[in-house]
Amino acid sequence: MEMAYVLTHATVLDGTEQMEPQPNMTVVVDDGGRIDRVGPAASAVGPLGAREIDLGGAYLMPGLINAHVHLCGSGKPMSAGGAGDLIDKVVGNPVGMWALRRMIRGHAQAQLASGVTTVRSVGDPGFADVDVRDAVNAGKYPGPRLLTSGVGVTVPGGHGAGLFAHSAKTPEEAREIVRTCFARKCDLVKLFITGGVFDAEVEGEPGVLRMSPEVAQAACDEARKLGLRTAAHIESAEGVRVGLEAGVDTIEHGAPLDDELIALFKRNGAGRASSLTCTVSPALPFVELDPAKTHSTEVQKVNGRIVFEGIVQAAKQALAAGIPVGLGTDSSCPYITQYDMWREVVYFERIVGASRQMALHTATLGNARILGLGDETGSVEAGKAADLIVLDRNPLENLEALRDVRMVMARGVLDEHPRVKRLAELDAELDGFLPGNQKH
Repeated sequence: MEMAYVLTHATVLDGTEQMEPQPNMTVVVDDGGRIDRVGPAASAVGPLGAREIDLGGAYLMPGLINAHVHLCGSGKPMSAGGAGDLIDKVVGNPVGMWALRRMIRGHAQAQLASGVTTVRSVGDPGFADVDVRDAVNAGKYPGPRLLTSGVGVTVPGGHGAGLFAHSAKTPEEAREIVRTCFARKCDLVKLFITGGVFDAEVEGEPGVLRMSPEVAQAACDEARKLGLRTAAHIESAEGVRVGLEAGVDTIEHGAPLDDELIALFKRNGAGRASSLTCTVSPALPFVELDPAKTHSTEVQKVNGRIVFEGIVQAAKQALAAGIPVGLGTDSSCPYITQYDMWREVVYFERIVGASRQMALHTATLGNARILGLGDETGSVEAGKAADLIVLDRNPLENLEALRDVRMVMARGVLDEHPRVKRLAELDAELDGFLPGNQKH
């Protein structure tokens, strides 16, 4: 049984869309890891034996939610071919799988130490992310809440093939991969409908449609039948159309939208609403860094800019049209670490143009609702899981306050001194093109 806590003299940012700092508040966390009460300082009393922590006016807010993560890499740049060769050696080898699970555990814990209390893993080799999720849920070691897709669905030569996706040549093979994901108790199914920057061969043609509409439809139909949500890697307008017509729940990355696509987001081929996951983080290094640093070609750099501009434009269009937009980092991509969710929140404000309130809301309650967790986490509210972070500075004044997290609590388990092992060389490069402060 966990300990109960009374967190006093907190300045609460509750995660709602119009949040404002609420000073001198008390938050009571019960010994089951849930928020029991939230109220003015003297009005909320904790249970007998609860540990009282005086936050001295520090900012208490929901833990961040990272909606797009691959846990199998650190962010250190490496060629896709090199990664594929490594994964081939690991999967199917008991010692290699042990090492992979250990790596994924460490990366999940790095997310947590950086203030991310919920992670959606959207493709990792060998269903190792599922194993780590189960170990965290069983209390074998601390970690964030994990939603896992295990191994995704792609096509021969498609994005993710040989890395974190199985290839389907036919609609029935796609259905079989989905059934495997269900049998392994995955939380969602990931589809790789288009190519990406690394597998684009011609300038001006990133996000080439790789998966046929028939295969995408079969995967989505099977997932719906089994009660699984779907997420799809897509980096072209054609791919967005195929994904939405198939009924994909979340479009990952995105591309410029027209009226037809906006209408499909609001009512997709399955008659449901879809959302967009904005991922500026993996695209920006292609624009800002020398190709030698990202292990990319000049063609890939050109296409990287196209993808970057498409992601930003799609997010702006979705926000304007009232389409739900989530945030994720695409951790494991070159120069995308497992502790930099705060950068994606900053990019959402300074590049996409969201207000600071909207950016914080999106990274917390907004993401929670998109992932189907809106009743469980994402806000500082009685009855919800105690997924909380403490900051010394007000993120509504500068979102870079999220970079330094004083405390993290995940489902009531408190880490008073979270520590992240940082990659100094990558941090320096990323800080070099961090957009300047803007007042909104």
